[in-house]
Amino acid sequence: MDRLTLRPARETDVPALLEIYNYYVRNTAVTFDLEPAEPQDFARKLKTIQATYPYLVAERDGAILGYAYAGPFVGRAAYALSVETTIYLHPDHRGEGIGRALYTRLERELAEQGILNLYACIGYPETPDEYLTTASAEFHAAMGYRLVGRFRKCGRKFDRWYDMIWMEKFIGDHP
Repeated sequence: MDRLTLRPARETDVPALLEIYNYYVRNTAVTFDLEPAEPQDFARKLKTIQATYPYLVAERDGAILGYAYAGPFVGRAAYALSVETTIYLHPDHRGEGIGRALYTRLERELAEQGILNLYACIGYPETPDEYLTTASAEFHAAMGYRLVGRFRKCGRKFDRWYDMIWMEKFIGDHP
């Protein structure tokens, strides 16, 4: 079996990235998107993000198993040293260390850019169910993020209300 390869995403990856993302749209409350993403919108977002931030894929044996990227946090100039991080893994490949590998590389590249603060916006269940568990929050905590805020019953999907939490991690000094 080939080793896991981490590399920048390419436009030709969009179909595989969409397959992963749209699985979560259709089957989970991990994302609060209600409709599957369209290829042209996904490709445009990829290009926009890569103009400023890393967008990485994890690949093994020619198959994309997950991806992670950073995007602007809030979008105002005063937040230029802060980003929002995002990660999605193929549902059949969770728990294999792929997420840790992606986030470790993402953090390294962001630190090299001078980014200091990482923020993750995470769907969170009041009570875990078949659509949403606490796994993402647990993953982020294991990666060194800490809980900084919780919005209760702010997202509605599958006729249920879900919370949203914010977690943060500092990867640099604040002079």
